[in-house]
Amino acid sequence: MNIKMVGYILTKILGVEAVLMFLPILVGIIYGEREAVYFLVPIALLCLIFLLGLRKPKHQEIYAKEGMVITAFSWISWALIGAIPFTISGCIPSYIDALFEMISGFTTTGSTILTDIEALPMCMLFWRSFSHWIGGMGVLVFVMVLTNLDKNRSMYIARAEMPGPEKDKLAPKMSSNVRILYGMYFALTAIEVVFLLIGGMDLFDSLVHAFGTAGTGGFSSHSESIAYFNSAYIDGVITVFMILFGVNFGLYYLALHKDFKSIFKNEELRLYLLIIMVAMVLVTMGIRDNYGSVFEAFRYASFQVGAIITTTGYCTADFALWPMLLQIIIVSLMVIGACASSTGGGIKVSRVLLMGKCIHRGVRQMEHPKSVSVIRVNGKKVDNDVLSNLYFYIFAYLAILVGSVLLVSLDNMDFTTTVTSVITTMSNTGPGLGAVGPSGNFASFSILSKLVLSFDMLVGRLEIFPILMLFTAGTWRKRF
Repeated sequence: MNIKMVGYILTKILGVEAVLMFLPILVGIIYGEREAVYFLVPIALLCLIFLLGLRKPKHQEIYAKEGMVITAFSWISWALIGAIPFTISGCIPSYIDALFEMISGFTTTGSTILTDIEALPMCMLFWRSFSHWIGGMGVLVFVMVLTNLDKNRSMYIARAEMPGPEKDKLAPKMSSNVRILYGMYFALTAIEVVFLLIGGMDLFDSLVHAFGTAGTGGFSSHSESIAYFNSAYIDGVITVFMILFGVNFGLYYLALHKDFKSIFKNEELRLYLLIIMVAMVLVTMGIRDNYGSVFEAFRYASFQVGAIITTTGYCTADFALWPMLLQIIIVSLMVIGACASSTGGGIKVSRVLLMGKCIHRGVRQMEHPKSVSVIRVNGKKVDNDVLSNLYFYIFAYLAILVGSVLLVSLDNMDFTTTVTSVITTMSNTGPGLGAVGPSGNFASFSILSKLVLSFDMLVGRLEIFPILMLFTAGTWRKRF
């Protein structure tokens, strides 16, 4: 482990957070809010850390191990410092609660401890939602767009936080990769802002909800979430963009180059859209008696299906009150999540696809023991390393899920609340069922449970490996 180089890169990453904190200050100035001055404290701290780490180490080599450690520490440190303004301003007096809120923000989970969201100053609401937009494509990917962060070894850093079993390569250089991705990300966000403005939202709400949609995070500036606006047009716009942001961004790159044939043949995209369509039909049928027409039922069904499978977590209806079958569908969508290399969470549709193919191969081999079966996705053979990582990921996911449920159960809440609070945070979805449903929040959990759920959000967003690397003894063997 090249500890000095890890520290050097971390100081540069924290320097970018200091620059970004001037945006909520600007929002505070525009709205005449004195709370904006509280962002100066973490900015000063970040600048001090940055200055202390200006000296570049003699040995500058970093590899996959260092990339994972840098990724894990970057997300943790951004949340630790990003929570400071909420606590020192008194907006969220408990630092643990503020930390929970910021981890939820950067990991694009959307779970909240707030009971009165409208009471927050505009500058705090902006920082809270802007964290979604930063975390959507990844904290380090964002930093790499703005800086020349270790450009010679940047692939080890970016790959550590890119979601999915395989890392798509769009351009020969990683720096070109991330700029292509962020160009598309920014363009889609800007287009959504325009559509929301046309629908009657003011500029602040349009930005906040576009940040939440783009990052598939779900923080709103209103306690009622999207239901506050009671607009079929706004529901429709956000539904479409949630689904778009849940698509593998590599496919948008193919669309720019007019390679539509590859897009139509993409198995993950086809399965993603199939799951969405089937879920929308089933939910519409299940709630049609609750609304005046099938079209009205479809409006709410399509929004919630889109919000949950993309792990955005916005709400226009309290699905915790729906029939049990529909609640099971909702929880299943939480676990599945969106596509790989999207801003969505969950275990990813690509992994579900691979698991299905593995099961099919296993059944065929039982029928024909001497047969040799190769798993292919999009016509390409899947390497054994990818399959091994898949098995390890699923096993680790289940182990962390069970362990977290056991720890959270110490709060002695009901079964539904306990289990779905862990599932929704690990899937980076936001709302669960029971006390953490669309009309509830996470305020009543103990400090221990909030820390466990915060850990789950990080594990879910970084897909386990970078976080587990911190607890491996071999990681900390010093080489330089």
